[in-house]
Amino acid sequence: MSPHPQSPAVEVSGLVKRYGSTHAVNGLDLALRTGTVLALLGPNGAGKTTTVEVCEGFRKADAGTVRVLGLDPARDGDRLRPRIGVMPQGGGGYPGIRADEMLRLVATCAADPLDPDWLLDVLGLTGAVRTPYKRLSGGQQQRLSLACALVGRPELVFLDEPTAGMDPQARHLVWDLVCALRDDGVSVLLTTHLMDEAETLADHVVIVDGGRVVAQGSPTDLTSHHADDQQLRFRARPGLELTLLHDALPEGMKVREANRGSYLVEGRITPQVVSTVTSWCAQQGVLAEELTVAKRSLEDVFLELTGRELRP
Repeated sequence: MSPHPQSPAVEVSGLVKRYGSTHAVNGLDLALRTGTVLALLGPNGAGKTTTVEVCEGFRKADAGTVRVLGLDPARDGDRLRPRIGVMPQGGGGYPGIRADEMLRLVATCAADPLDPDWLLDVLGLTGAVRTPYKRLSGGQQQRLSLACALVGRPELVFLDEPTAGMDPQARHLVWDLVCALRDDGVSVLLTTHLMDEAETLADHVVIVDGGRVVAQGSPTDLTSHHADDQQLRFRARPGLELTLLHDALPEGMKVREANRGSYLVEGRITPQVVSTVTSWCAQQGVLAEELTVAKRSLEDVFLELTGRELRP
């Protein structure tokens, strides 16, 4: 039985998953509304993959409740699997199987599959149908994995790094396909390290770190949480002394050289602030190039919440 239209396609409450003494997931809550796209974001080791694997029924929770399409994935796997599509990171195909053989094999497991030839054409794989899986490029393997996840007409799709290894054309093709799935009422839960991908596709974003949710909301909510979260960027010669500019700006504003020759002013950007910056540049005898004003990006929010250090 399908969930009520108002019921979440995925509902996770108090999820805990331990590996020995380590909590991979530690009291995590999330909900994916039916017919929407949820992006689950976090640094390496944050608990994203474990959370998704529990929802897919590949791992069993140590505590908490998980409902996927109204079912318990740990107990009701046989009923749930025909209704979901799973695209694992890294493809997972047999090395010697041809692209078309792999997709047709998966299609035979579905009660009402999509036409494999149509799906191969949509994903730009027609020219590689007779190529062994091991000889496909990384991007082609990813697209074939996506085809396998979709061929069974799932109600819910799990996408793990769906555009990893893809060139820009293929990436935008996949983005268009994800949007088409949502328009058709399919629910999508994706993980990605590409903040622009999450910002483009997701209706709702959940950021996790240390096995817990640290922030969630729509991309607009997360990037516009505070009225003062705006940025003015400009380029000029590197190494400018910024003390006088900082002193001239309203109290509480920040200014720094974010990258060599790239300057960032953060706070409430008003016409007066723009005038102050350009006047200061004129006093320094420099031309402010590529001057832009924008709100914080999702990547800015992500780094603020999870830190900038590299994770193993």
